[in-house]
Amino acid sequence: MTDADLERERDAVLGALAPVLDGIVATFGPVCEVVLHDYRRPEHSVVAVAGSVTGRAVGGAMSEIGMRMLARGDHASDELNYLTRTGSGALVKASTMVLRDSTGAVFGALCVNVDVTAVGQAHALLGALAGFGGGTAEPPVTTYGNDIDSVVDAILDTHQLRHRQPWAALDRPQRLELFRGLDERGVFAVRRSVEQVATRLGISRASAYTYLSQSRAADSRPDAPAPATTPDRTDEGVQP
Repeated sequence: MTDADLERERDAVLGALAPVLDGIVATFGPVCEVVLHDYRRPEHSVVAVAGSVTGRAVGGAMSEIGMRMLARGDHASDELNYLTRTGSGALVKASTMVLRDSTGAVFGALCVNVDVTAVGQAHALLGALAGFGGGTAEPPVTTYGNDIDSVVDAILDTHQLRHRQPWAALDRPQRLELFRGLDERGVFAVRRSVEQVATRLGISRASAYTYLSQSRAADSRPDAPAPATTPDRTDEGVQP
């Protein structure tokens, strides 16, 4: 099968699934949202959406979860029935199901998001009335946005908060760990992301590419996706 045949096959799968979204949302009601992603276009991966839980729109970018899937490539697997929160605080139960072509290559995902905020509040109230102590771990906050830059920024903020130190205060192993973590979450598979990270850290693009290359070499990740941009060597003289 040629590359063109595979592209047509993937387009056909997405086209066949798009009408299904409305049926799923009609079944579960207004608390449900279904999003269809085409991972071939990370910056505009949303090709169809029904319902409104995360505020997604057609042409919008993938979330942090999608970027993590993208980083795993064909090794990605379904993530089912997990809890997360939106930036506005809504509690969401979600499932992300990868789409594969006939060769087994991952090229997209079907995501179902259900707003269970009211259910969580009722559960907490009933637990308090029944005298149950303790609590469960707080679900992580997921950045959902139609702008891929905001998603990359949120992932970078999370990693920097983990170190609780500015870039200048990090030693080399910590800097490599930062780039490794961003790489594992799919940041560098997004177009212009290396430049965006370099700007946020106050380093040159050449330095950012160097840290990325060294982090991959140290991590022995020959299957890591290539950065979605190529280094511009004109600014190598900028202080890293």
